[in-house]
Amino acid sequence: MIKLGNDFENFKTWDKENYFHPWEGLEVQGAGKADRTFSEYAEGIYVYDEHGNKVIDGPGGMWCMQLGYGNTEIADAMADQARKMAYCSPFSEATSVSADFAHAIAERAPGDLNRVYFTTGGSTAVDTAIRFVHFRNNLLGKPSKKRIITRAHAYHGGTYLTASLSGKPSERQWFDTDQVIPHFLPDVNAFRRPQGMSIDAFLDEKVADLENAILELGANNVAAFIAEPVLGSGGVIVPPAGYHKRCLEVCRKHDVLYISDEVVTGFGRLGHWFASEELFGITPDIITCAKGLTSGYAPMGAAIFSDRLFKDIEGDVAKDVYFTSGYTYSGHPVCAVAGLKNIEIFERDGILEHVQKVTPHFQKRLRQMLELPLIADVRGMGLVGCIECSLTRGGQASPEIDATIGAVIDARCQELGLMVRPYGNMAIFSPPLVITKAQIDTMFDILTEGVERATRELLGQGLELEAERA
Repeated sequence: MIKLGNDFENFKTWDKENYFHPWEGLEVQGAGKADRTFSEYAEGIYVYDEHGNKVIDGPGGMWCMQLGYGNTEIADAMADQARKMAYCSPFSEATSVSADFAHAIAERAPGDLNRVYFTTGGSTAVDTAIRFVHFRNNLLGKPSKKRIITRAHAYHGGTYLTASLSGKPSERQWFDTDQVIPHFLPDVNAFRRPQGMSIDAFLDEKVADLENAILELGANNVAAFIAEPVLGSGGVIVPPAGYHKRCLEVCRKHDVLYISDEVVTGFGRLGHWFASEELFGITPDIITCAKGLTSGYAPMGAAIFSDRLFKDIEGDVAKDVYFTSGYTYSGHPVCAVAGLKNIEIFERDGILEHVQKVTPHFQKRLRQMLELPLIADVRGMGLVGCIECSLTRGGQASPEIDATIGAVIDARCQELGLMVRPYGNMAIFSPPLVITKAQIDTMFDILTEGVERATRELLGQGLELEAERA
């Protein structure tokens, strides 16, 4: 059980002075005032802080703790592999566990997606996918075919290239990004569609956005379209039914590759190994994945390529050609064995079937959040959900007020025993897939109370809540 020391002052000082965190606020970092909660122990769906307080991990780590915390089978398999062989250079050698894991992934991927390129995470998986697309077009004598069509509110990673393809405004404000390769399509969030527009009309418009962009840029200049099946950290945006299938048809028509970014949706989050084929009816050219690939127990990602993409760059055209891109830790054996054990447990314990079984209840409780006056919209699929909050009908309040709402909800839920992932005026949650129906109820009960407390606090600050919703 949890055993924590009482004196965390040194750790807190070192965290403030030495650990430069992702998404660090420089105002507090520069002044040495950053004061994060320390997560020191975790079990199942629960995380304990330095004071022993227990909270439900609503975000599932960073969308990745599929099997929950404290899985000794994965930990033991990793330890055994580290003792046996901790590292193998992927540039000049092979190891059985990495080959086994690549084969296991290929067996579960749709269609002819059989070529698995291991990376260190989701960002490097997407980066590798884009680099391969450009590399392939160079070999095919199509040096101008390099543009990548992406979407508003998409998130594809934190490398220079993948950040350039990401459409979250909050992550682009102070950074330079590539201005040549990406082309952004408008928002696909149906909640933001013009008043009076039907879902069918909105769908037609979004598909037309893609085709018009290809025609505008010139198909000879467009290499690929990249899309998350469900836009994850951009607000859990679920596109209209039929969107991905019709977009794939547009891509095929114009010789544009389709990259499905399943870093969030892959490995069980929506109740399937991959969502592309099972839920959206498409077999993309490339799938990228990470996170649930090892259930967060080891840093690993993968870009999975269709056999078709290799057929026209084989033979004479490939003579003396090397794909000179790689990572020291590609196919790391300790990470690979974690992934293999992850798959074994998924299948033995029926994790995919469990997700499919509890998803209707999860989504029902999510929809019930609309009964609260602060909630403007709810969105979700599988075991991922988002509440969007606003003081105004239709969610059209100012960004400053919306950001205040998200921060207050986050704080009140944390006090009550639930971590959520705040994003502006939204709270996002993607709990471990092993969550039970009773735990889902507890999570949403706390979320409801947290929103109600936040509402009272905001009203107490003089903010006004419109009485009716659109």
